[in-house]
Formats: sequence, C-alpha cells, structure tokens
Amino acid sequence: MSSIKNLSPFYNLTLFYIIVSFILRIVLLFHPITQATFSWIDTLKIFSLGVVSDCLVFTVISGFLWLYLIFISNSKYLKPTGYIIFGLLVSLFLYVAFGNTILNEYGGALPEIGMVFIGLKTFLFGLLLFLPKYRHTIRFWLFSFVIFLFVTLILQNAISEFFFWNEFGVKYNFIAVNYLVYTNEVIGNIMQSYPVIPIFTTLFLVSGTITYFIVQHSKNYIESIPSFTEKIKISGVYLVMLALSLATIPYLAAKENSQNIFTNELQSNGIYKFYLAFIHSELDYFKFYKTIPTQEAYTTLKEQIPGITTESTSRPITAKGQENHKNVVLITIESYSADFMKVYGNENNITPFLDELATQSLQFTNLYAVGNRTVRGLEAVTLCFPPTAGESVVKRKDNKNKFSTGNIFNQKGYQVKYLYGGDAFFDNMEDFFSGNGYAIVDKKSLRPNEITFANVWGVCDEDMANKAIKVMNAEAQLGKPFFNHWMTVSNHRPFTYPNNKIDIPGDAKSRDGGVKYTDYALRKFFEMAKKQPWFQNTVFVIVADHCASSAGKTELPLDKYRIPALVYSPGFIAPQKYTQLMSQIDVMPTVMGLLNFNYQSKFYGQNVFQSDYKPRALIATYQDLGLIKDNVLTIISPKQQVKQFQLNLKPDQKTAPEFQLYYDQTPLKKERTDLVKETVSYYQTASDMLKKKKYQKN
Repeated sequence: MSSIKNLSPFYNLTLFYIIVSFILRIVLLFHPITQATFSWIDTLKIFSLGVVSDCLVFTVISGFLWLYLIFISNSKYLKPTGYIIFGLLVSLFLYVAFGNTILNEYGGALPEIGMVFIGLKTFLFGLLLFLPKYRHTIRFWLFSFVIFLFVTLILQNAISEFFFWNEFGVKYNFIAVNYLVYTNEVIGNIMQSYPVIPIFTTLFLVSGTITYFIVQHSKNYIESIPSFTEKIKISGVYLVMLALSLATIPYLAAKENSQNIFTNELQSNGIYKFYLAFIHSELDYFKFYKTIPTQEAYTTLKEQIPGITTESTSRPITAKGQENHKNVVLITIESYSADFMKVYGNENNITPFLDELATQSLQFTNLYAVGNRTVRGLEAVTLCFPPTAGESVVKRKDNKNKFSTGNIFNQKGYQVKYLYGGDAFFDNMEDFFSGNGYAIVDKKSLRPNEITFANVWGVCDEDMANKAIKVMNAEAQLGKPFFNHWMTVSNHRPFTYPNNKIDIPGDAKSRDGGVKYTDYALRKFFEMAKKQPWFQNTVFVIVADHCASSAGKTELPLDKYRIPALVYSPGFIAPQKYTQLMSQIDVMPTVMGLLNFNYQSKFYGQNVFQSDYKPRALIATYQDLGLIKDNVLTIISPKQQVKQFQLNLKPDQKTAPEFQLYYDQTPLKKERTDLVKETVSYYQTASDMLKKKKYQKN
C-alpha cells in the first residue's frame, strides 16, 4: 500500500495529462480546419492508440519528476554532509558566475541560465539546511511549485498545440522547432495576434486550482518520505516503465499510417512529434528516400532539362536576340494564395490593384510554390533549386557562394540588393543573401523618421515601398542597372497595419485586411515608381513566397500551393496569360530569358518559353517531396515511401478554365514508374549537388 502511495505524484499527473490530451483530441477533431470524415476504425485508432501513446510519452517526460522526488530526504542536511554539499554548491555557483565554463563555450544565454539554475538550487538548499524548523513548510511549497509547473506546462502545451493546429492543421512539426530559435519574433507575433494576458491569467488560475487538488492527493510523498529501499523500488518501477516506453513509442508512431492525414495527426502525440521534428531538422536524402544509381539519376534529369552534363546541371544558356540590361525589381509577397485574387474566383475585392495590374502583365496562371514557408519561396526565386528534404538552404550553415539569381545579375554588371521590412537576421536571411552577392536593406537601414508603423515582423509595407523608391533612385544615379528583391511583411499574422488606409481597420487583425493593405502598399509603390525616370527601363516581377495556409486532407494539397505571379513591363512585355504548368523555380530563369541573357546555368528552373520545356511543378513539405506532371502527383517520403495520385480538375463555373484551382486527388491504381523515376531524379540529384558542393557559383 505504501509503495502505491509513493507513486501518487506520478499517476496523478499522468492521469491529468491523459485527460487533457483526450479533450484536446476531441477539440481538434471538430475544429473547422479538420476537413475530413472519419471511419469508426479511424476514430478508434485516434482515441485508443493515442491515449496509450500519451501515457508512454508522459512516462518519459516524468523522468524530471522522478529525479526531483528521489533526491528529497532529510539525511543530506545532517552535519557534516549538509555543510559539505552546501559548500560544493556555492563553489559551483562562483565557478559558473566568474569562471570560463563549457557553458561559455556554447555562448548565448546558456551561462546566465546555468548561473540562475545553480544559484537558485544553492539558495533553496541553504534555506532547508539553516532553517530546519521551517523545512517541512518550505518543502511543501517547493513540492507544490513542481506540481504547478508540470500542470502549467501540460495545459500550456495543449494551448500551443491548439493554436499550432489552428495555423497549420497539423501537430508540431519542423516549423515549431524553427520557432524556438526566433523567440523574439514569434513571441511578439503571439503577443500581437492573441489576447495573451487573459489567456495566461486564465491558465495560471486553472493551473493553481488543479495543482491544489493534485497536491492534496500526492502530498503523502513528502509527509512520509520514502526510505532508501523504497526509493530503489520506485526507481526500479520507473526505469522499467521508461524502457518500455522508449521501445514502444516509435512502434505506435509507425501505426500512424492511415490514408487520412488528419487521422494520423490526431492519433499522434504532439510532444513526440516535436521531438521527431527536432532530431530530423536535416534529412539525409540518401539514407531516408528512394534512390537510383547516380548516373541514371542525372541521365533521367537530362531528359527533363536538356543540355546538362553528366552528374551536373551546368549547361550554356544562349539567347537568340541581343541582351537587354533593363532594371529588374522582384517583389515576393508574404503568404499570398492565388485564390485571394479575383481572377481565381475571390469575390471579396481584397486585391483590387493586383487584379488591375494583372490585365496589363504577363500572368503565369498555373504556377505552384515549392513549399509552405518564406525561406522556401526565397530559396526558389534565388537559387531556382528544388526544395530538398529537411531545412531550406537559406537556413543551413553551407548557404553561401551558391549559384544564384543575384550571381547572374552581378555578372551582368547589376547592382544587387535584398530589401526587407523586418530584421534580416530572422530566418537567416541576412547571412544567406549577403553570402550570395546581395547588399542588405532592412529595418535597421531605415531612419526613425522613415518609419510610420511597425509590428513585430517589421515596418509596414508602405514604409518599405517609400524606402525602396529612395534606394532605386540612388541606384539609378550611378548609371548601372539594378536588381532589387523586395520581400513584403504586412500580410502576416497579426495582420496589423496603419489605420485609415483601406476599408478594413488595421487593428481588426484580419487576414483579408493584411492582404488588402499589402495590395494598397503595392499600388502606392507603383504610383511612385511611374514618376521616376528609371520606370520605363524596368521589369517588375511579382510572385508570392507561399500560400496563406498549407493544411489539407493529403500530404501535399495542391490548392494550398497555387500562387499568383506577374511580370509587368509596359512597352516591353505584352500582356498575356501563360497557362502551362510551371514551378516557382522557373520564374527568374524565364525573366532572364525575356531579357535575352546569355550565361552558364546550373539552375534547375527553366525558361518556360523555350520549345524544349516540359511542364511540371515541384512542391514539398520538409519531408514529403512531390512532382506534378501529366495530371499525376508523385510523392516520395522517408523510409523509401512512394505515393501517386491522379489529379482531376473540379470545374468552377465562376472561374475561367486557366484559373481553376482545386483538384481531386485519388490514389493512382497503377504506378507510373516513369514519373517515380523523374521525381527521384530531381530530388536525388539536388541533394547530391548540395552534398558534393557542386551548386556553387562559377
């Protein structure tokens, strides 16, 4: 009986965690973003295997609780043991505070964190050592605080999982891991997007109430501290459970194999998903994905990209006409789905300027983003390179001196700049662009009088439009052409922007408002640009970085990857619609083709107006890598998995055929081995090029 009482802190917290997780699954199951129907087998898996997984994961997490509980004792405060331990703690604190420890080698906030932790431990040990009359009271409140901390973290995790699902339609993934790195922007975004004070006030009140009841049913542990023998038994039970959990959790994760992606996500444990995303932030293609012999991969790729040589994508690009060194302004718009625009069926009139500009531009009506994050879009238009498994090249250590769009413009004598309204440190943009031949103009470059409005992501798009005009005017004075890449920021949660600019208030925090304000800022930019002497000699390229949402019923929902793209240059490029399938990586090679550039290319992207171009698009998450071709979506995934889907266009009477968005995705009855081979060739060779450093600038 006493051994059961000694385990009470464990099973009370475990029960609480299971209840919270169970309720969370129900909430997510009925969430509007969960666009799926579930069979009774799916529902059974979600709530049975899910609960077992939760129990096992919490067993692993409670290792911290086990360590805390087994070290609770009175004997360690007896003389001289207590004084020796206290002296060692004081010495350790002084060493960390004033010495050069391993924490200093890692840098960052680690030395401060270590000093605070050891200092707090020393202080509390001192209280328990020198105030024996109050030891029981102090221990009770410390025990209550530990329970409160666990309860709060359990509830906080549930809230975080809910908001992550609300944003992405999945449990934690690689994006959540990235968010930990950029706490300033992410915490700022949360502060501005959600009612944080009421949420956390409620959280702490609920946590305190629940803690009270759990402590009442668990305080027997500190009122009758287990003996050394009993602690050995407790440790034995826990370590057996820990070993069982570590062995079983991956097995249960492998059972997340339903055709319904939402079933797999709801069945999974969010904390374990976070762990998997953390350890797999960089995926070795050759270890996890289907491969073919290297030479065969490049030979297959050559059939898709004529002119490349063996085990390289290098090939000459020869234009038929004279090179035209017009200025080029590339504008990538944050989170801009194709279906925001009127031509794709939107009836809310949130893109009036771009709808108007589209009629005067070359429109790519059937273009797909490579990924669902900004760094993927930047990678696509800068490197014109497939989205390889794991992290974007932008955020990798080996991200410099790549074969890039900026590299080509530099060769042609252009001034090359990257303009961004936020801090370019975010998402490693500054390191990437400066390491590939771009000068950086970001929020740090703006004087205080140039900023009228800013949120956590940076200055509003209108302020950056004004700055861009100043930068381009200065460049024009130097007598050299310029290539400027401007990344917008306003169309991003929390969707705040200056009031009295559009008919949706800036403090409404509306996505439609964010879209419409960016459209408004672009109108202002072009109104100013048209008054400049360099306007008639400039090509403007406007493309989204990715869609506003990536959640869907399948691994790669096509309607969540379709983005708009325009090329506007009055008197130079005639308005027209290019309706063939193409990828985001093709945009800049096509623009260079319109300028008749001659260069030695390594781009995977192609000029879509070339007669030998074969329509296809590459789309991916950080794990699932896809190829759209011949109305078939081929997806290759870790563990050498391959899936193929037949794509059927759903007619939309309100939208012209070339702008219709949505596809039915039905599993292919018979595998198209030729398309599997082509898909593998794209991603395997891209991984090979990076691994062997063959995608460097010439």
